Amino acid sequence: MTRHVATPRIFGLSRLGALLGGLALSLPAAALTLVVATVNNGHMLQMASLSPEFERAHPNIKLRWITLSEAQLRKAVSSDIATQGRQFDVVTVGMYEVPIWARQGWLTPIHTTPEMEPQDLLPNIREGLSHQGRLYGAPIYGESSMLFYRKDLFARAGLSMPAQPTWSDIAHFAARLHAPKDKVYGICLRAKAGWGENITLLTTIANTHGAQWFDMQWRPQLQTPAWHEALSLYVNLLRRYGPPDAVQRGYNENLALFLAGRCAIWVDATVAAGFLADPGQNPHAQQVGFAPAPVGTTPKGARWLWAWALAIPSDIDAAHTEAAQTFVAWATSRTYIEQVAALRGWGLVPSGTRVSTYANPRFQRAAPWASHELAAIRGADPRNATLPPSPYLGVQFATIPEFAAIGDEVGQRIAEAVAGHLSVDEALALSQRAAQRRMLSATPP
Repeated sequence: MTRHVATPRIFGLSRLGALLGGLALSLPAAALTLVVATVNNGHMLQMASLSPEFERAHPNIKLRWITLSEAQLRKAVSSDIATQGRQFDVVTVGMYEVPIWARQGWLTPIHTTPEMEPQDLLPNIREGLSHQGRLYGAPIYGESSMLFYRKDLFARAGLSMPAQPTWSDIAHFAARLHAPKDKVYGICLRAKAGWGENITLLTTIANTHGAQWFDMQWRPQLQTPAWHEALSLYVNLLRRYGPPDAVQRGYNENLALFLAGRCAIWVDATVAAGFLADPGQNPHAQQVGFAPAPVGTTPKGARWLWAWALAIPSDIDAAHTEAAQTFVAWATSRTYIEQVAALRGWGLVPSGTRVSTYANPRFQRAAPWASHELAAIRGADPRNATLPPSPYLGVQFATIPEFAAIGDEVGQRIAEAVAGHLSVDEALALSQRAAQRRMLSATPP
């Protein structure tokens, strides 16, 4: 209870100041609120739902979540970071943004505390979120790409999945399994426009057919025979054997379609495996098979490499920075993974980040896809992802500031080809011109 002084005249100014100071020290400190911007993927939504656990352990820090679609998140966070808008104290970013923004001085280095256990992070995940040897993004989960399929539908059609499928195999399987009258599509692939949507998958298809975004002189290479072959394959698969609304479907939409039993084959992020194999979410969980992502004429660049990470903008004040470091250390720690396992089971923990996760027998038993995921992540090489030598880092993107705009514009042309509004040749010609235009005005890397 606060005591009210009715007769302040009995105190000198010094004694009154001392009394007020003492009262201030006795009052509880006001909680500091961190605004966290994140994407509406399963593991991020799970983290938001577990945030009361963090707040109980840290009563002076409150969390307010801003959850957006992938495209909305990138737009909002990029704008806030570049303009120093200071809307967010913690942002969810990926391997594309972290090295570029760290080089610009827009991010604060992550404190590699004992709780963080940086030596436990998978090497290429840690390297992809670092700049000049310092970690600027703490990984929530890492991923590569892999193939999911319905074993019962394969068995019914007399098909078997090879140990290493090719894209030619996939085209054959999709044709045999496509049954739209039964509301089952032969294949589901990302086709929503965007560098983080259709371009992510298509670039791996292009890589494995011997294509690249730029040659060693940074000249766009989108009208080569390899790009034509890759895009023709992708467009034909979706137009012949995919859902009719394919261009409206990215990762989340195709995940929902597979969970509804309407995809025979899906090639996408390894992170989906835990949700597909969870009987609580997927009535066909026991029938889900896992295989490596398909290859073409070369295995190079057939599997992407990505991590969603938490980062701290460099323009927020010291108090919020300190609180943000505390939250990031908790949310990306081995302890957090074990907490998720205790509440949700080892099959739903955020994987793809730590050596200790894959070494844990409980995770191995709960995750029949674990060996595929780990092999894909370890085998993804951002420094050597294309058969012709390339000047850029990245498997499914080029780590240069111009790539996001190029990828979005090319992604729109690709979506128009899938929808039947452009031919493959027209889409590639327009994409080549867009890339050339962007690179002419670019600062040399």
